[in-house]
Amino acid sequence: MLLALGLTALVGWLPLPDAVLRNLENRHPAPMAVVAGQLQAYTGVVVLGGSKERLKAAVTLLRQHPHLRLLFTGGDGKWWASGPTEADEAEAFFKRMGVPADRVLYERASRTTYENAVLGAAVPGVDITQPWLLVTSARHMPRALAVFRAVGWNIAPSPMDYRSVGFSRWTDYSLARGAVRWQLVLHEWMGLAAYSVAARLSLRA
Repeated sequence: MLLALGLTALVGWLPLPDAVLRNLENRHPAPMAVVAGQLQAYTGVVVLGGSKERLKAAVTLLRQHPHLRLLFTGGDGKWWASGPTEADEAEAFFKRMGVPADRVLYERASRTTYENAVLGAAVPGVDITQPWLLVTSARHMPRALAVFRAVGWNIAPSPMDYRSVGFSRWTDYSLARGAVRWQLVLHEWMGLAAYSVAARLSLRA
């Protein structure tokens, strides 16, 4: 009983999940050249998933840097799904925003980060030896960057969608908000652990 109460108290005490999430999000900041908007050295941008923030950021990059191409990789994360993929929805969004069709490549079958990297590399017109930027949420970047580089991509991080902006006060408490933040952290920790185990098993095979 006391243990359950203690765990509940920790879940809702916001400084703790915020600190853990901040550590996860700050592992791979964007290179200084990217921060300064100097992207001449990069061939294109890889965008993972269909959040509106990532799509809007991709449109901004394409407008500011006419030489860049974009690879959007994302199927449907539900194994049983048969509806529109994330790539289908992204394509419709880019059309509405007036992005020229010849500047965007799509990969529509992936359901995991590993499949994003592998299937994205197989898209005609993609050369993974050329320098690319990886756009995904900051909390997802450690896992995504490790997977893409393991597959052989020459890729640099361009994280966004930070959730740990600012610092919580020591007195901040919210069971609902704390649970959401712990869910984000645990999802990424489990993903990192799974890919780490898979990599070790493949090395032993």
